[in-house]
Amino acid sequence: MSLATDSPVNSSSSDDLAAFLDAELDSNSLGSSPEKEAEDKDEDEESIDEEAENEEARDDKDLERIKRRKTQIVETIQERPGPTSLGNLEEKTEVSLGTDNCPHPGSLGGMCYRCGKRLEEESGVTFSYICKGLRLGNDEIDRLRNTDMKHLLRHRKLYLILDLDHTLLNSTLLLHLTPEEDYLKSQADSLQDVSKGSLFMLAFMNMMTKLRPFVHTFLKEASEMFEMYIYTMGDRPYALEMAKLLDPSREYFNARVISRDDGTQRHQKGLDVVLGQESAVLILDDTENAWTKHRDNLILMERYHFFASSCRQFGYHCQSLSQLRSDESELEGALASVLKVLKRIHNIFFDVHLSSSAVVDEIRYCLFRCLTLFTGNHFVGTCERSCWQRCEADTHYLWKMAEQLGATCSIELDPSVTHVVSTDARTEKSRWAAKEAKFLVDPRWIETANFLWQRQPEENFPVQQTKPEENFHAKQMKDQ
Repeated sequence: MSLATDSPVNSSSSDDLAAFLDAELDSNSLGSSPEKEAEDKDEDEESIDEEAENEEARDDKDLERIKRRKTQIVETIQERPGPTSLGNLEEKTEVSLGTDNCPHPGSLGGMCYRCGKRLEEESGVTFSYICKGLRLGNDEIDRLRNTDMKHLLRHRKLYLILDLDHTLLNSTLLLHLTPEEDYLKSQADSLQDVSKGSLFMLAFMNMMTKLRPFVHTFLKEASEMFEMYIYTMGDRPYALEMAKLLDPSREYFNARVISRDDGTQRHQKGLDVVLGQESAVLILDDTENAWTKHRDNLILMERYHFFASSCRQFGYHCQSLSQLRSDESELEGALASVLKVLKRIHNIFFDVHLSSSAVVDEIRYCLFRCLTLFTGNHFVGTCERSCWQRCEADTHYLWKMAEQLGATCSIELDPSVTHVVSTDARTEKSRWAAKEAKFLVDPRWIETANFLWQRQPEENFPVQQTKPEENFHAKQMKDQ
């Protein structure tokens, strides 16, 4: 199967490199002619001793063949019409076959893809998700990113990195299904046409997957504004199977599916393996700690807990959506809400910010513009467990969340305070809020605004007289 398909618009660096390498080079054999394939087959039948004796001769033969083939490849690239970023593997009209002067911009299978020299020490970043054995040097990565950025801007597009689990879908092992979830097995959709389904039983993986409501519409509309990547902490086989469910026609992601096997840091995600300018990248993920180096590019998603095992994984002692035989709202759920935010950011970037001739490195500025929901508000938290006075205040997640949304936070009362955040209306500060006609709101008011990217009416989040349940999310689920 081809690593990439042709697209008149989505000719990104990763897609073009995949198409280029797939069409012109076989990832397991650098010669692509039928005669050479037969020759390679004959060589495979030689004895180990003969191969060892002739290894040096074969390397020389490979080098000469690569040089000849490289000339043919570059001629083919130059004849291709339209934008081809990795037609950018060679921008020059003439190919230098001298290995001594070659900067070795990248390698494939241990050999420089420009001059064909076998490299003793490989450097740079591995891009195995594009093509097995591919490495690109830092200078080449920068050049490709710059080229691709210019191409995307012409098409009014940015980059969007999408997490899988709990962001676009929820998966569970079949053996982890509870008795209350057994009904799901009879309701699974056909794998023959996944574009019309949302619940799939992958028996060959002993797994069941539920796509998040609105995901098909989300991907279609987001693809018009962004070049999209999948980036998951799951392994590569899992990532590819999920990509098939989300994008069966390969029109959204193509070769841009990154798994934990493709990352450069253990237990971390990074943009070093993304062929896109960091300044133009947005990330949707439910796990902030996975992006320690790129938090300013992150839009934190509300986790999708469809299966009971997902709730247990995160310590929620409540019934899951599947156990309740319910689901997120199609039109008012997390994906529908964040799509509106993505449209606003896209609009600010292209119609507002770039119109002022600003430097094209301001995706964070656009993100900040969309985050200022609480500008001009001053919040104080009360002293019970759920708010921020029993810990270092400025490190509490609610404090950081409110500040990110534009609020000013403190632990002391004064006339400038506009909101008291509490879970118990009986505390001293809660009573002060009522006396001084200040807003008294439950912490879920901040959380909901953060996840929906829209300020909510304060009256919808009243503070109860009695102490609430230990887990707001459990209460929220039971209220459904």
